[in-house]
Amino acid sequence: MIFGPLGIALLAAALFGAAAPASKWLLGALTPLQLAGLLYLGAALGVAPALASGRSLAFPRGPRARRLLLGAVALGGGLGPVLLLLGLRLASATSVALWLNLELAATAVLGVLYFHDRLGRAGWLGAGAALAAGLLLASGGGAAGFAAGGLVAAACVCWAFDNHWTALQDGVSPAATTFWKGALAGATNLALGAATAPLVAPPSAIAAALAAGALCYGVSIALSIRAAQALGATRAQVAFASAPLFGVGLAALWLGEPVSATQLAAAGVLAASVALVLRDRHAHLHAHEALAHVHWHRHDDGHHLHEHEDGAHAEAHAHWHVHEPLAHAHVHWPDLHHRHRHGGIP
Repeated sequence: MIFGPLGIALLAAALFGAAAPASKWLLGALTPLQLAGLLYLGAALGVAPALASGRSLAFPRGPRARRLLLGAVALGGGLGPVLLLLGLRLASATSVALWLNLELAATAVLGVLYFHDRLGRAGWLGAGAALAAGLLLASGGGAAGFAAGGLVAAACVCWAFDNHWTALQDGVSPAATTFWKGALAGATNLALGAATAPLVAPPSAIAAALAAGALCYGVSIALSIRAAQALGATRAQVAFASAPLFGVGLAALWLGEPVSATQLAAAGVLAASVALVLRDRHAHLHAHEALAHVHWHRHDDGHHLHEHEDGAHAEAHAHWHVHEPLAHAHVHWPDLHHRHRHGGIP
């Protein structure tokens, strides 16, 4: 079943949608490096209660799991948010919120090129529509618009790599992944920000940045990772692509930013791109090799056939489990169990 993961992805999108208008407001008191650091430290604080309830906070032990997490820290938690905030200084929160849908196109293309994902005709049309909408938005702002759009696009590429790396991370929980990303990247950016400019923001602005990070990044990232592990990075990003709609609404209500005809047209193209990518699904005969890992799962998806002694496995849960070899055909997404190459049983 995919409705649960899709609902989780939409909730993550609503929280992330508030990030652009909140960050635009906070940039009045903080530099991009300082704000990026505080937002991601706040993200670590936001998931701390889930970790305190008994889930492991251990850093991944395997070399592959460590590489995936450190890559996500460097690009997703370190470079990506700084590029976004630099672009946010040049453009309105409304435009930046809409530009963030380029993350969908970047995630889809990288998925095909590097991560054994697949896109059909509808998927490629959707990715192209997202890019066209970004160019439409940039053209409305002249040179500054293209500069801001380039910065946000570069941030989206960073987050596209992050999306795939975290979707493949099955050695630690989504909350633990988010904690390490926020703590390591946030501390680094805040230290760099304090070294390059005095930290003169009032305590209220610092507290607001931490709170925004806890909700817009911490809780949102943990939920999006959980959805991506169930749906695959590209499909989860489709649902997450609704975040700009929340961002545009908040920018208009909170910051009083007007919504132009160009932005409305771009929003329509972006909505079409989401619909096209969402239609792109496939089915074929494929084989699963024996595998042992830990991640959130249900027992009605055709892949988790192990039994629980107490019989309590109706709801989604996470634990270490073993998959026996299996071959079958069904409609599927590129989740943790479907990173195979296509064309039948490999």
